[in-house]
Amino acid sequence: MFQKYLTKTFLLLARYAAEPEDSEEWRIKKITFVSVALGAALGWLGFGLLYLTLNERTIGLFTISGFILIVLSLIGYRIYRRYTLLVYFGVIVHTLGITIIHLLLGGFVQSGMVIVWILISPMLLIVGYKPHHGLIMMLVVAIIFPLVAILQPYYLRISNNIPPNVITALFVVNTLGVATYMILAVYYFVWRNEILSKLVFGEQEKSEALLLNILPKEIVAVLKNENRVIADQFDSASILFADVVNFTPMSARMTPTELVELLNEVYSYFDTLVEKYGLEKIKTIGDCYMVASGVPRRRPDHALVLTMLALEIRDYVNKNEFHGHKLTFRIGLNSGSVVAGVIGKKKFAYDLWGDAVNTASRMESSSAGGSIQVTEATYDLIKEEFVCDPRGTIQVKGKGEMPVWFVMEKR
Repeated sequence: MFQKYLTKTFLLLARYAAEPEDSEEWRIKKITFVSVALGAALGWLGFGLLYLTLNERTIGLFTISGFILIVLSLIGYRIYRRYTLLVYFGVIVHTLGITIIHLLLGGFVQSGMVIVWILISPMLLIVGYKPHHGLIMMLVVAIIFPLVAILQPYYLRISNNIPPNVITALFVVNTLGVATYMILAVYYFVWRNEILSKLVFGEQEKSEALLLNILPKEIVAVLKNENRVIADQFDSASILFADVVNFTPMSARMTPTELVELLNEVYSYFDTLVEKYGLEKIKTIGDCYMVASGVPRRRPDHALVLTMLALEIRDYVNKNEFHGHKLTFRIGLNSGSVVAGVIGKKKFAYDLWGDAVNTASRMESSSAGGSIQVTEATYDLIKEEFVCDPRGTIQVKGKGEMPVWFVMEKR
């Protein structure tokens, strides 16, 4: 019930204090200032009535006048929406008013240390307006305190009508009241810092997760900690290309949504296999899927694990239908030296270059549907672990005659 009441009060203050176009920071600042101003108005009214009952008529009426001025400023803000004017008018009324009450009551002791309330002014400027303005106001307060102390012997009154026990009570109330405001201000800053820290940490996690979806974790670490061109030579790695046979005529018979959903289903499963074997998906180009092994993490079994991935891809596709379509993939593998790195500043991607990459692509394009074709370089690395059927020599664009093999199964 109490929480519901607080929520309702906060929403009312938000509608009164803030504008729809305000940023979240200024929205909180305005709500904070208006809340403190309302509290201050009630305080001025309460003290004014107290002074009247204690036979301090002039001071009581003066204090109630301060209450009226603060209320009028809040009403004026509701009409004209000039927040800066509200802030400075409220701070000036509060600071001057408290100083005058201190003087009229006879100084530090006789007033029950009412002057400590001017410490609220710089605090309120810091949390409710602009921090550097609050520091300037603190300098003003630091001048007022010693000044009123120096002038203490020359006050028009050295005593008042307030009983000693009430003065003692006022000292306690004033000190605790200002201390409460200060503690709330510190709590406010701690609370905001926790919220901002969580937001910043959350955004960092989102950014890192996004980067990890695009780039290998080793490359993400380099991007975060080093300012250099990312390009590395790998003397021994393996590359796989997989492509749907007769994709163009099939796609012409499908709606765009159906086409994307089909590819997403197939390649999402491929992604799980890539993660299972600790490999690196490089990219998809249309219906072509590219994976690398041995980059950016060097491993001696790069050709073996990539061949295992190729067999799982082939078997998965052969056993299943996707949105009513039976797919056939051509798969090609090659092993050799590659260069891996990141290109560009925007929409960057981790990619591979080199003759080994081009040859792997040729292995895919010249392969038979439902088959895994490998070069001699890959065959030499996997022949002890996999059954391979020699296809013979084929003409490869840019390479001439090359001996190739079909991978059949694991031994």
